[in-house]
Amino acid sequence: MPHFRYESEHGGRVAGLDEAGRGPLAGPVMAAAVVFVARPPRALARLLDDSKKLSPAKRDAAFDAILAARREGRLEFGVAAASATEIGRINILRASQLAMARALARLGPVELALVDGNQAPALPCPVRCVVGGDAECFSIAAASILAKVTRDRAMARLDARWPGYGFASHQGYATAMHREALAKLGPTPHHRRGFAPVDQLCLL
Repeated sequence: MPHFRYESEHGGRVAGLDEAGRGPLAGPVMAAAVVFVARPPRALARLLDDSKKLSPAKRDAAFDAILAARREGRLEFGVAAASATEIGRINILRASQLAMARALARLGPVELALVDGNQAPALPCPVRCVVGGDAECFSIAAASILAKVTRDRAMARLDARWPGYGFASHQGYATAMHREALAKLGPTPHHRRGFAPVDQLCLL
């Protein structure tokens, strides 16, 4: 379960960062940055975990609790994206790091950024990478939930604008349903160049 050790060891304003949506064939990559003003209240802490381990209902409950904690002044967060066009232009790793930098920029000054994974983005503060951080660290876990739920809701909105692809059900991942729709309908402007199944259709 996540804990508050990384944040409390440093003290001050420590932000946890994570992204969602590196693997899909379509849609943006989303990132979030979270600063806890104090240790998260027990009710919120019980809801926080790696977003991939949570059911959609539990993610939504945690998301709502994070919003409530912000209203109460217990935490701050920023959420930002890099578009499919940007992913195609600079690659998914650099786009993920760009989204993280944008999310962090929506916060005030930060003394340390805790980043999920083992590759440090270029940020205007010291960075500490935490492998498996979304299951280890409260602020990264909260960021993973914010990024995942925000991205899933963005893909649901794309589903309404681009019917037939099933974005609301697979969130742009390369499911059999998505591949069949892509082959039948062709790529949308929200499909990612540089991903083989999309590029192969663009060359036809």
